[in-house]
Formats: sequence, structure tokens, C-alpha cells
Amino acid sequence: MGMGFQMDIQKDIQYLKGVGPARAKLFNKLGIHTVEDLINYIPFRYEDRGNLKPIKELLQSWFTLQDYTSFKTVQGKIVSSRIIITPRQGRKIFEAVVGDGSGYITAKWFNQAYLKDVLKKDRDIVLSGYLKRDNYSHELYMDGPEYEIIDTESMPEDDALIHTGRIVPIYRVTNGLSQKVLRNIIKSALETYSVPEILPEDIIKKYHLPFSNIAINQIHFPSKGTDIEKLNRGETVPHKRLSFEEFLLLEVGLAMKKTAVTKESGIPFNVNCSLIDKLFSILPFKLTNSQDRVINEIKKDMAMPHPMNRLLQGDVGCGKTVVALMAMLVAVDNGYQAAMLVPTEVLAEQHYRNIKSYLDKLNIASAVLKSGMKSKEKKSVLESVSAGEIKILIGTHALLEGGVTFNRLGLAVIDEQHKFGVLQRAGLKNKGYNPDVLIMTATPIPRTLAMSVYGDLDVSVIDELPPGRTPVVTRWLYGNSRKEAYYIMQEELKKGRQAYVVYPLVEESEKVDLKSAVEMAERLQKSFPDYKTGLLHGRMKSAEKEEVMAGFKRNDIHILVSTTVIEVGVDVPNSTVMVIEHAERFGLSQLHQLRGRVGRGSDKSYCLLLTDGFVTDDGRKRLGIMEKTNNGFEIAEEDLAIRGPGELFGTRQAGIPELRVANIIRDVKILEAARKDAFEIISKDPSLSLPKHKLLRHAMERKWLNKLELGTIS
Repeated sequence: MGMGFQMDIQKDIQYLKGVGPARAKLFNKLGIHTVEDLINYIPFRYEDRGNLKPIKELLQSWFTLQDYTSFKTVQGKIVSSRIIITPRQGRKIFEAVVGDGSGYITAKWFNQAYLKDVLKKDRDIVLSGYLKRDNYSHELYMDGPEYEIIDTESMPEDDALIHTGRIVPIYRVTNGLSQKVLRNIIKSALETYSVPEILPEDIIKKYHLPFSNIAINQIHFPSKGTDIEKLNRGETVPHKRLSFEEFLLLEVGLAMKKTAVTKESGIPFNVNCSLIDKLFSILPFKLTNSQDRVINEIKKDMAMPHPMNRLLQGDVGCGKTVVALMAMLVAVDNGYQAAMLVPTEVLAEQHYRNIKSYLDKLNIASAVLKSGMKSKEKKSVLESVSAGEIKILIGTHALLEGGVTFNRLGLAVIDEQHKFGVLQRAGLKNKGYNPDVLIMTATPIPRTLAMSVYGDLDVSVIDELPPGRTPVVTRWLYGNSRKEAYYIMQEELKKGRQAYVVYPLVEESEKVDLKSAVEMAERLQKSFPDYKTGLLHGRMKSAEKEEVMAGFKRNDIHILVSTTVIEVGVDVPNSTVMVIEHAERFGLSQLHQLRGRVGRGSDKSYCLLLTDGFVTDDGRKRLGIMEKTNNGFEIAEEDLAIRGPGELFGTRQAGIPELRVANIIRDVKILEAARKDAFEIISKDPSLSLPKHKLLRHAMERKWLNKLELGTIS
């Protein structure tokens, strides 16, 4: 095949037969802009409408089995048709009687009178739909079935049918675009356009994969006898072939990115530095084995002549900040500066307080930079940073602003990476000459997801908690068990401890939720008259919020009712109870983050999940998992399994192309194989310039160019 067809496939969808400008807008809503997008728009499920039965047998089996729920398909001739107007509402119903020699059945379509010009007497037709029984006449009829007119002379084979009489694809559609129209347009596109084969021949042979064109045709219109269960699970060979291709494109992009970084020249730090030994001598605790291991991995990277790009994962409270501090000290000891970028002001303030106490003892100048600072104060910090006097700077997005210039930036630490886009990451890198980058996250990311989302980074994991931390006791309480939650709170408050009560705020019912939270705070104040209750919600001004938080930290407020998910990183070791109201409304990772607010000291802590009324199956699963484990990585794996990969950890925003067919959980083995092949391809042909990689390279440029800062693939 030449290259001609490939340009065709990039054609704007509106120029495709049957589309036009108005319909193109509807396609755009579904994310379909080109012919290629359309061909890659995969059905989300399938219906088996291929099981043709004689009408007589169909009616008999319905009476014996009373089967209301499955699709029935018949083929016959239209014997008669008419329009009926209902006496009460005046609605028009189009009726057609269809016979096949064994019997007759009526099909009814509500409010579709135009069908009288389409479904005329003596036409051959296939109908697929559900059987219903008329309340008055008790006659069985087909309710609004899908139909397809058959031109018996020109019908070469069964497969010419696309809406009935076969396994039929069902797509996600939008108002104004029916399944039928979408199916017709996809069918016509597949007949007109050829899908380029981007996989190298050796890979196709290695795994015995079907060619791209065959796979895509089979996915849209599976041939007779395909296993419908496997189709609906996405486990047929064509599905696997397309999953492999998607993963390969993803991993080749990540492999190129990683190779580009290892080619860049960075700062080879001398990592045997006296500042780290000094820090060890003033730390009030001993590092865990896990922390030691990770520090060695970071040192090894920092000693290299190319920039470090490492992701540091660790559950809430595992001691990532100390590890980051060690890395910052290596930079400072070598005469460079270090910066730490965090998502919120509360967190910036907190990291700064935690780190400053050590830095002061080591005589290292540090500062915090926030948007809300007075201009005089901000100016003096900026001047000291650009003069190189301030060695360590901590701040929010304010660090990325144009006015911030470093004297010699050697290391950038980024906390909670998924809250910053790829471009912001690049923005901080550009503040120095290829500084080392350390990204930290308390969102435990399953290995499978880390491989696909952060595949260009090396990953370090801190997987043990510091000694003296007691796992939090988690209980799911429903119905009348609320009393138990209050009893536990009472006992802890008596010991001088504090408690959080969190209320979910759902956008649709924000006013109602806010009212409930305010009432809850008042009710708790009455139930616990000897203790002070505070309230924190999103409508409050920053200053008010800070005042409440400060009161809670000082233990002037004993019970804190909050509608917001309390900031990750809020650290009040004296609080030992976390009560979560309507716990079923929260996602698993949110619940786990909330639980991480307690259990920060050596005292026994409680996380109490309260629910009233009905809880969905998914909700039950989530609450059950919370009771079962405290391990963030197990929770992340379970969360991935329940919610699917799409919305986890803001990966969309992290610049990863959408996966249309592949599923990170179901296809993990395919992902691993594709990753291995991708890194092998790039190690042999770093810029994909060999003829056999030509089409792969074109596909890469289309899919990845704007996403991965690959620049052009030169």
C-alpha cells in the first residue's frame, strides 16, 4: 500500500458521505473530527440480533417462557400497514404487520408517522426488538424495533445486514445522532477507506496478530459465530490487536521521551556530602529501610551526567518530605539552589514550617513564596533568590511566574504531580539549566498505571510507615450504629484528643449539603456541650478558613466539621477520630486520603464511615475495602478495578492520549509486552527513521506531538 490512503484518513469528518456540516458538529461532540477518529470509534457493547426464528415459534416460546428481556429477530414481508391516532393523547402510531409463512406479528412505532413512506406493503424486512403485550387486546407486538429493508436480489450474503439479523454494534451516541445513522456512516467509511498498518511486520508475526484493517472491520461488524460474551468483555483477538497497538504507541512515546532525557546533559552532583551527615545527626528519629533505599536511588540519579526524572511514591505520612530534603541538601552542598512546588498555600506553609526547623540548625537560608504575599515581602524574597542567597525556595504556582529567577537552580521537587500539568513541570525545569526533577505523590499509583502514565520516569516507592505509627481502625457504621460513632468521639475527647467530621458537598445539591453541614455543626455543639465545635466550608474566605484551622491546631477547637476534603497534608497529630458522613458518596482514594488525616501520632485512631439508606454495589465494595486494608497501593489497585482507568489521578490532564480500546486492568499482560517491544524499537531506532517504522512514526506524530513535549520527532 502506498501513502495515498493515509492522507485520506485524516480527512475532516464533514466531507464524508452522509455527514455534512450540521452532522459534523454532532460527531465533534463525540470527539470525532476526522475519518480516522470515526473508524477508531469503538462500540461499547454488542447485541446478538442474529438468531432468526420463525414468527410462530417466537410467539409460542414467548407464551411458555414469558421472556420480556431479550432481543428477538424475525424476517418477513410487510403484509399491511396503517397509522393509528390514540384517542386520549392524539399520538400517532405507525403499525406494520409482517408475515413469514409461519405466522404474523405486528410492529408499532410511536410518533414516527414518516415510516409509512419507508415501510411499504410487500417490502422484505428484518426486525429486531423486544416483545410486549397490549394491555387491551392482549396481542403480542414488537415495540419500536430496529428494522432493515432487504433487497433480496442484490443481497450477496448475510453480512450485508448491519442493524439486524447479526451481531450488532452499539455505540455511545449524542442527541440528534441515532445508532442507525452512525452505523451506516461507519460502514460506508470502512468500505471506502483503508486503515494503514502501522505495526512492523516482525511484531505482527511474533504475536500472530491480524492486520489492522481486518481487526477494525471485525470490531465494528463481527462475523457470524463470534462469541458475544467475549465481544462485550473486549477480549476477542481483534480487540487484543487494537489494544496492543494503542499501548505500543503510548510506550514508544514514553520511550522516546525517556531516551531524550538521558541524552540531555545535566548536573553530575557529588553526592557524598557533609550536609546529609549533619542532618542525620539532628533528626529526632531513625529512617526506615524503605527511606534509606529510596535515598540511595536518588543519590545514584543525581550523580549521573544527565537530569534525574524520578517519581517518589509513598502513602500519606510515610516520610517523603525528609527524603526530598536530603536531595535538596545535595544540591545546596554542590553550590546550587533547590525549589519545591506544591499545589496549595496551606501545604506550602506546612512544608516550609517542617523543613525550616532543620534548615535553620544547618544554617541554610530558605523562604516560602505564595500568591497572597505583600508586594514588599515578595520583592525581597525574589531579590534574595536571584542573588543566590536563598538556597531553598518553597511555593505554589507563584514559583512559575516570570518574575521568579534563580541564580543556579539545580533541583526541582514537585509535590502531588497530578495537580500540575506536563507544561507546568516543564515551566519549572526551564528556570534552570536542566535541573534534576523529583516528583512526589501521596496518591498511591498501581504499578500498571505508573507504567503507562509515568513510563518516562523512574519510580521509587516508600512502602513502610515510620516506627511508632499505629494503623487506623476503620469501621463502616450504618443505620442505628451512629450512636457508636458518638461514643468513640466522646471517649477520645475525654482523653484530650480531637475529631474531624467530614460532610460531602455534591455540586447538584450544594445548598442542601451546606445546610446539612451547618446543622450538623450546631447539633454536635449541643451533643458535646463541653467541647468547642468549628466549621470549615468552601464558601468561607481564606482568612476565615485559616483562622478555624489555626484554632484546631491550637486545640481551641475540639471537633472540626468540614464540607471540603480536608487539605492533603493538614497535620494535627492530636486528632484521633475521622467521622465521614455519607461515606458512600466519596471515591476510594478520597476516603483513603481523609483517613490519612488521623493516625499521625502513636495513639490509636479511628476512621468511622457513616451511611444512611441505600448504598450501591460499588459503594459497598469501596466501604468494604476501606475496612479491610490500610495499604494505599492495594486501595489504588481496587479503585482502578472499580472505577476503570479513565478518571484516575487526573491522567487525562497529565497529557496521556485517551485509550479507546485498551483497558489497563484487563490488558495488563498486553501492556507489559507492548512496553518491552517499544523500548526495544527505540533502543535500535531512536528516531524511527528506518523504512519499516515509517508508518509507526507518522502515527506517533499525529497522536503524541502536542502531548509529550517530544518536539518534532527528528
